[in-house]
Amino acid sequence: MNDEETLHKLTEMRLHGMVAAVREIQALAPGHSLSFSEKLGMVVDREWTDRENRKLARFLRAAKLPTEATLEDAWCQPGRGLTKALVRDLATCKWIDHHHNVIVLGKTGCGKSFLATALAQAACRQGRRALYVRVPRLLHDLTIARAEGSYSELLRRFAQLDVLVLDDFLIAPLSDVERRDMLEVLEDRYDHTSTVIATQVPTKNWHSMLADPTIADAICDRLVHNAHVIPLTGRSMREQKGMSTKSTTT
Repeated sequence: MNDEETLHKLTEMRLHGMVAAVREIQALAPGHSLSFSEKLGMVVDREWTDRENRKLARFLRAAKLPTEATLEDAWCQPGRGLTKALVRDLATCKWIDHHHNVIVLGKTGCGKSFLATALAQAACRQGRRALYVRVPRLLHDLTIARAEGSYSELLRRFAQLDVLVLDDFLIAPLSDVERRDMLEVLEDRYDHTSTVIATQVPTKNWHSMLADPTIADAICDRLVHNAHVIPLTGRSMREQKGMSTKSTTT
């Protein structure tokens, strides 16, 4: 069997990383000698890396992240509520291992969605399944699923995610059905997975926003008591970015 036949079989088996590594070895100068184990290591490492990159790409697509936010790009500044030490700690994803939640609080434009998205992206990079969704869209999807008979299946999908990012939490008052839907989602995830909340509403005001005391207690119990609460302060990042762009253009 010649090399091209071997490469063809590797391609048929979708071992594209191995194919690329073998071709690189073939292209080496004749005087460049590698042992069999070194060549094998190169081929296996290339296939491993190729598979990990494809896996990450799948996870990122499935997460439906709205921006290409990363924790490395998180804006850490004194007085903003976000320190480099905290970002480094969050980047380890130990909070996911411990099934902790993260609650990001702050006014419009302060970077809540960016940080929440960056946390989901960090989770994907460590092989965790994540999903970003705005709460109004989540509740709409649950309403549609109930009408179509796929409500339980959708709840199961949410429950299996390692990280669920709920943006715009309590951006508007919830109806009785919406409150119960939210509780169902959080109940299935409690103490098994991690939820990231981005909201303008301080946790002390959640009870009044949720209206129903019993459901409010249940939702807060599943979100707040095991959560890292990050209150972001300072001027709107959108405003500062706009001013910076305008200054540069000028």
